[in-house]
Amino acid sequence: MNPAMLNKLKKMQKEMMDAQQKLEEAIFTGSAGGGMVVCEVRGSKEVVSVKIAEDAIESKEDLEMLQDTIVAALNDAMKKIDTETNDTMRQFTGGFGGFGGF
Repeated sequence: MNPAMLNKLKKMQKEMMDAQQKLEEAIFTGSAGGGMVVCEVRGSKEVVSVKIAEDAIESKEDLEMLQDTIVAALNDAMKKIDTETNDTMRQFTGGFGGFGGF
């Protein structure tokens, strides 16, 4: 492999690692129930916070609905992480697996 190609690959690898680190540190927000539940999740998929509107529970029957809403909000945040990760990494792979034509 010629030195220019090797340098290009090393630069791309560093850019990919930097982008991945930036994604892992970013905070993604998911919500459900019309904003009744809002979750914040790092790109590394670590849950940072769960916020529940004060009027979310009026009776014990609301508890199951609230639990489902929390799950939906977390899933919303996880989808956003996956979408952003795929979009960011696509610039390095050219939409293909591996190193985009290398």
